[in-house]
Amino acid sequence: MVFEETTVEGAQSSESGRRSKDERARALHGAACGWLAMLGVALAMPATAGAGTGGGAGHDVAARRATEAARGFVAHGARGTADGALRVLLRRHGVGPARDADFAQASPELVALGNLLFYDKLLSGNRDVSCATCHHALMATADGVSLPAGVGGRGLSTARAMGEGRERVPRNAPEVFNRGHVAFTNMFWDGRIERDASQPSGFRSPAGADLPAGFASALEVQAMFPVTSAAEMRGDPGENEIADAGSLPEVWARLMDRLLAIDEYRERFAEAFPDTAESELGFEHAARAIAAFEATRWRADGSPFDRYLRGDRSALGREEKRGALLFYGSAGCASCHSGTWQTDLAHHAIAEPQIGPGKGHGPDGDEDFGREAISGDATDRFRFRTPPLRNVALTSPYGHAGAHRTLEDVVRHHLDPVASLEAWDPAEAMLPVTGDEETPFSVMEDAAKRDAIADANELRPRSLSDDEVDALVAFLEALTDPRMLDLREEVPPRVPSGLPLAD
Repeated sequence: MVFEETTVEGAQSSESGRRSKDERARALHGAACGWLAMLGVALAMPATAGAGTGGGAGHDVAARRATEAARGFVAHGARGTADGALRVLLRRHGVGPARDADFAQASPELVALGNLLFYDKLLSGNRDVSCATCHHALMATADGVSLPAGVGGRGLSTARAMGEGRERVPRNAPEVFNRGHVAFTNMFWDGRIERDASQPSGFRSPAGADLPAGFASALEVQAMFPVTSAAEMRGDPGENEIADAGSLPEVWARLMDRLLAIDEYRERFAEAFPDTAESELGFEHAARAIAAFEATRWRADGSPFDRYLRGDRSALGREEKRGALLFYGSAGCASCHSGTWQTDLAHHAIAEPQIGPGKGHGPDGDEDFGREAISGDATDRFRFRTPPLRNVALTSPYGHAGAHRTLEDVVRHHLDPVASLEAWDPAEAMLPVTGDEETPFSVMEDAAKRDAIADANELRPRSLSDDEVDALVAFLEALTDPRMLDLREEVPPRVPSGLPLAD
């Protein structure tokens, strides 16, 4: 369907002198149906007069019904245009521009401290991995591969080699855009960190009652946990004093001892937390600083779509608007990718291919049951959190295991997830296999395990033309904030520990 930038009523008046009543009725009905279909509203084809009727009352009724439908559309602010239709859809899905008041605020000192901590390998047990290893400015806050190579790895992104005898991080490293916005109340693919007023800290997390109090956001809580993961940053027992710690509080205390043993860090913590005595500083203060850096520097609300939401109707082109109408209308994407950031923050099973070592689930330990491992509810098996979509064009590969290389690949997967799962080719993974690593495709090579993933699928097949898929991809590309295209200035020239920045 082509979405003309003219109004239905305007088209009617300009053609009235040349078209018969029957032609006008059909034209109005076609235009109204086109727009209303994007809103999920069915409009029956008006009956036209039969041969020899002379086009009397039947034509008038048909024209009136179509015109009333179009005018009803106009009454919602549409005026029969792509912009009008999109405004109706955005209101229906509660999509509005991001507000400054809804983003976390932080002092320059806190942000500067967080920037240094984010890039300092001192936070890892073996001093060989930083937060930036998997969430690098050069890779749009992700790492550009399906599954990260954490502890023991060498290099960055697709050039990163696995450490000898190491296991990959079991899930794709997500981008970190806009996580300082108030909407983000849970974190991780399985939502294992989430705001929960029933908990002493105000958040549910793997630490349970051991989580310190005083956190303002799920993002701050999230920053506490990568350092506790053996595959990501901590290392294995016997390698370092962090890995040998007997509890999460002990991990955090030993890391804080490392940081405060460095004069520059002591000075910077004092500047960032002037009302906190050094003896009262804990790793939660480091986590707040890291979160402040992420929230401030990676706020991404300057995309063409964001400008459109703020009233600039020229910010999106014709193809991008057509894609947006599909996304929020007949393609059904917004049933999960809702809200300003295109995520409902809920968990869904969409038959995503499973690759890598898994999370230790299932009889062979190579499966990843997703949300079920957190909720204990068997109906949550293979459900993963809906990812937000700002800058999605920059952050491939896609899915909880990074199984899709391109936007078109992942869009087409959503059209028929089960068929896509069965047809999935391991070549789609961005997963350099190195050293003596076992096959990362054991689940996909097991028909029974694939069938279990397929059986949990929640998405019905949909049919879209190639042109419609192209339009959806065009809209997704319009979610790119140009300020996020070059983040090199965020990489500090040095870190207080003196450890190298290069991976």
